[in-house]
Amino acid sequence: MTTSTADSVQVVSPGRTHVGKQGFTYGSGASAETVGAQQICMHVLPMPDGTRAKVHYHKGIETIAYLLSGKCIVFYGDALEHHVTAHAGDHVFVPPDVVHAPCNKSGAPCTWIVVHGSGSDQDGIVLLPKLDELLSSK
Repeated sequence: MTTSTADSVQVVSPGRTHVGKQGFTYGSGASAETVGAQQICMHVLPMPDGTRAKVHYHKGIETIAYLLSGKCIVFYGDALEHHVTAHAGDHVFVPPDVVHAPCNKSGAPCTWIVVHGSGSDQDGIVLLPKLDELLSSK
């Protein structure tokens, strides 16, 4: 049997934001920073048309992203040689240590719900600035 305390279940209401190393302002959800989560976190990522993430990977951390609205390309691979196009309702799984960058070239905003297998979405991020120039040419 488990022991619970009165404050163990928490609600994170809209309105809080944070800027991630990936270059976006996120709608802060449940995480280490907001509720003390240790093994999982979830945030909202609005992406205006024409924006892209800084090229990165999450060291040892899985990512699942659900495209709530819009359309978005996710480039991935050591030289960003692969891509998938997600449409509203699609889930995108990115294994640990896979280089990637979402890029919204759709002509309209899109919104992701992003889940990481870590208490903070900023844990384990490795930026790859040399690949940002390559991404800008795609």
